[in-house]
Amino acid sequence: MTHQRKDRMTNVIPLVPRRGDTSTTRAVYTVKEAARLLSISVSSAYALVRSGDIPAERLGRRWVIPRVRFHAWLDGATQSPRQPTGTDDPRKGW
Repeated sequence: MTHQRKDRMTNVIPLVPRRGDTSTTRAVYTVKEAARLLSISVSSAYALVRSGDIPAERLGRRWVIPRVRFHAWLDGATQSPRQPTGTDDPRKGW
């Protein structure tokens, strides 16, 4: 059995990072990491994830936030400021 195991290990192809890619770059953030990036509390980040405001996926019992989708969402959220509609103040017009 040890001979078979050794053969399997010799067939492993080493991972070579792409140009410009570092080994520390991960594909996903945790909710805690996203909260830190947004400067909000972890409980607020979980609320935004559950409501669908922050793009996230469930992996078993964990929430993960795809890094590329998170930054695309953040760029979209910060590029176009919301225009006032006149109904922003509930007392306006009363």
